[in-house]
Amino acid sequence: MPRVYVSIGSNIERTRHIQAAIDALRARFGPLALSPVYETAAVGFAGQPFYNLVAAFDSDLPPAALDALFKELEAAAGRVRGGEKFAPRTLDVDLLLWGDAVLDEGPLRLPRDEIERYAFVLQPLAELAPDLRHPLSGETMAELWRRAQAEGRMAPAPRAHWQPA
Repeated sequence: MPRVYVSIGSNIERTRHIQAAIDALRARFGPLALSPVYETAAVGFAGQPFYNLVAAFDSDLPPAALDALFKELEAAAGRVRGGEKFAPRTLDVDLLLWGDAVLDEGPLRLPRDEIERYAFVLQPLAELAPDLRHPLSGETMAELWRRAQAEGRMAPAPRAHWQPA
């Protein structure tokens, strides 16, 4: 059964929405591995800071079914799609990795390119699974994180004062 990694973020009632998403994922998939929660500035727009973390769990659901489930979780949290790409979010749940799959099926691409583009994704992923290898580059998440920092592309975010139950 593939190990699934998802990023979870919110900057609107962030504690409530992230906890609800974690509770829903636990109810559906069982035990989760969770990274620490990081507090990060909004990227691409002026807005309240986000809480971001990465969750991991095992699932035999295919990526498209997982993506649809995550969109349902977002909708249940009041997220409305169709607006600007960079905007405040009640909840953002994105499939990062599904085992070592490499997919390019329209909007669903794995591994998700945000892993190597944003510290709010790579930092918690590298902390949760430092030895996990990127399916394309073969580098570990810890190696990717160290290189991104050394090159000045990503700065570490502070841990949030809140952690999910």
